[in-house]
Amino acid sequence: MQVIPMISYEDVGTAAEWLISAFGFQERVTSRHTDDGGTVTHAEVDLDGRDGTPVMLGCPGSDYHAPRRHAAECEHARKWLEPPYVVDGVLVYVNDVEAHQKRARAAGAEVLMEVTSAPYGRFYTVADSEGHRWMFMTPNKRGDVS
Repeated sequence: MQVIPMISYEDVGTAAEWLISAFGFQERVTSRHTDDGGTVTHAEVDLDGRDGTPVMLGCPGSDYHAPRRHAAECEHARKWLEPPYVVDGVLVYVNDVEAHQKRARAAGAEVLMEVTSAPYGRFYTVADSEGHRWMFMTPNKRGDVS
C-alpha cells in the first residue's frame, strides 16, 4: 500500500517551484499538466524526482483559497492557524533536519516551530508559500530516509 498526499494550491506552478527551492523536492518528469490557457493545473514532486513517494499538487478551481488567504479573510481560520502545529499537512522524513530547516528558512519559508527533540526524533514545522503546513523530521531510528 502507498499513501500519496494531494495538496491544493491556488497557483500550482509557482507552488511546485517554491517546494523545489525551499524543501528540496524535485519535479517528476512529465507530471505537469496545463489548461488551454497555459495555467498549470497539476504537478507532482518528490524527494528524488523519480520513484520516491510523490506529492500531488493541484488546483481545484478559481474559488479555492489556500490556508494563508483563507486566514486573512476568515477569523475562524486565523484562530485555528495560530498554534504552530500541523493542522492538516504532510510529514516528511529527512536525513538532516537542521540542514533542511536552514534551506527552507533561506527560501523564505515561515518556520512555525524550531527544530525540537521528541522521543521519536527531531523535527520542525513550517508553512509553505500558500500557508500549508509541513513537518520535517529526522527520526531516532536512523536509516536511509531521504
